[in-house]
Amino acid sequence: MSCAICEQRKEKRFCPAVHGKICPQCCGEQREVTLDCPSECPYLLQSRQQVRQHAGEFRDRQAGGGNPAWSFPEIEIPEVEITEQFLYEREQLILGLSYALAKSARGGRSIGDRSINDRSIDGHLLNDHSLGHHPPVDQDLITALASLAKSYQTFVNSKLIYEPATTNLAHQSIAREIETMVKQFREAEQQHIGEIPVHQRLRDADVLKALVFLLRMALDRTSGRPKSRAFVDFLLEQFPERQSAIASPGESGSRIVIP
Repeated sequence: MSCAICEQRKEKRFCPAVHGKICPQCCGEQREVTLDCPSECPYLLQSRQQVRQHAGEFRDRQAGGGNPAWSFPEIEIPEVEITEQFLYEREQLILGLSYALAKSARGGRSIGDRSINDRSIDGHLLNDHSLGHHPPVDQDLITALASLAKSYQTFVNSKLIYEPATTNLAHQSIAREIETMVKQFREAEQQHIGEIPVHQRLRDADVLKALVFLLRMALDRTSGRPKSRAFVDFLLEQFPERQSAIASPGESGSRIVIP
């Protein structure tokens, strides 16, 4: 039998995205490009391992470790130094922002799943993006993180408030979740402000560094393809549903996974 996609080459593997068998070439070319590949697909998981290996080799060939935005050259990454000490001191902030990203991704996925049965005309499935109801992909999180990082960088350097205009509902939702988490951190800090030394209080520069850290992590994990969800799946694995973003006193070890 022929491939369900090209209808020319011989089918050799089952594709859960099309519910049929396709050829290896179509699988490799259309994976996360035109196909909404489920996270458990063995060929997708194998390709993610290969992408991370190749990305590491690419960065190793570049001066200073390379640019993590190799798959998104249009993304601007603020040049800030992120030390091991910062990761240790602001672990809870990074976990909180990571949780906010996971929450926005899970919420967006639920909206997309609930509305999928309603997105058709004359039996043809509509594109999720055309209706504004699509599960967030890596590109959505990366764009939102880059936009927020640029805003914080502008404010830290010049005290000017810069808010990039966007009509993308997914990006707005992601940014809103992150800003809400930052607000919660500041409110919690205010409740114990007398107990926190001045040099340990949350600064906008700290938020900027945390955003840049997560942006670099996202760029390191994504395949760079339009429908890649490698970073999204990583976040959802770190924060299962109904699990808190902040480790309890009885839990040991760090949950920050350094790229």
